Amino acid sequence: MKLLDPIVEFHAELQKIRRDIHAHPELCFEEQRTADVVAAKLSEWGIPIVRGLGVTGVVGIIKNGNSNRAVGLRADMDALPMQEINTFPHASQHAGKMHACGHDGHTAMLLGAAHYLARHRNFDGTVYVIFQPAEEGGGGARRMIADGLFEKYPMEAVFGMHNWPGVAVGQFGVTPGPMMASSNEFEVTVVGRGAHAAQPHKGVDPIMIAVQIAQSWQTIISRNKNPLEAGVLSVTQIHSGSATNVIPDEATLIGTVRTFSMAVLDLIEKRMKDIADHTAAAFDAEVRFEFKRNYPPLINHEKETAFAARVMESVVGAANVDTKVEPTMGAEDFAYMLQAKPGCYVFIGNGEGEHRSAGHGLGPCNLHNPSYDFNDDLLPLGATYWVRLAEAFLSNS
Repeated sequence: MKLLDPIVEFHAELQKIRRDIHAHPELCFEEQRTADVVAAKLSEWGIPIVRGLGVTGVVGIIKNGNSNRAVGLRADMDALPMQEINTFPHASQHAGKMHACGHDGHTAMLLGAAHYLARHRNFDGTVYVIFQPAEEGGGGARRMIADGLFEKYPMEAVFGMHNWPGVAVGQFGVTPGPMMASSNEFEVTVVGRGAHAAQPHKGVDPIMIAVQIAQSWQTIISRNKNPLEAGVLSVTQIHSGSATNVIPDEATLIGTVRTFSMAVLDLIEKRMKDIADHTAAAFDAEVRFEFKRNYPPLINHEKETAFAARVMESVVGAANVDTKVEPTMGAEDFAYMLQAKPGCYVFIGNGEGEHRSAGHGLGPCNLHNPSYDFNDDLLPLGATYWVRLAEAFLSNS
């Protein structure tokens, strides 16, 4: 690996920052302390800052030379509403809140890059370091864009990065086109007519209708959707009833839909509603249909993806960059930024979990697991990648 020596020398400070953020997790749009830490560090390093985009977002502005060119580098700051079971010294100090997705590390890596860029400025133009709130379900990227991120701070492209457990430290993964799926949720309530369970003929049983709908929905995936297109429809909850001898009035189906294209998403949503409405009507019932589109699919732009791959290869070698990484059905709101600007999102290997110190939980070091912890060995590598990407994008040549 070709790490930048000043960043390697700054590793201990980045680890200190990362672990402090890990110990003080904050949920979406509540990242006040985290934003204070980020703003204080950027200001300490002489970087002008703007606060308040997306409620708690922070943007650092690093300029050099006379060029009007600009590039954006983005990290997320928020934690998850879950209980950490690790007991090492930097474990969460706030019950029910945990940095279980590595956003503490993402923030620290970008701070490391900002520190280097502010001191060396080996580029001509502007680097915007974007610290975004509320990735975990809050749509912080969309909120920052709505608050004028790209109008107030024009940039040619924007780039993001996420740690990826199971991939070795020193390796990266990326692919052009769909990289992560859209995230959508539904709540569909069948409205029947309650009755005594011993006299079902006097009612309209919403539970049986809900089961029929849930089973029929799977034909959307197997018979309506092109088999070459990816799509997931999962019913994860069915709620109904309160007693063994009562047929209830209502039954509710809850779940998620994931796709890599908006066309497939449109198809699935329409067919779900059609099947629910007509199935319920066939049994003399009604349906309340709610379908919420959360995040769109994350689509990497081809040119920017090829560029990012070359930068990664310059840091870790071509053998350690998977340019055809398998997309994931997980979702990421950086997708909104890629809808607004060209750019690329990459995975950086987080290892298998051996980095965790004594006191980690019994679970695996997977994302959204209560035993997870970010691998601090990534800090100089991720920061070096950010610096090399910004320098190459804003090259003087």
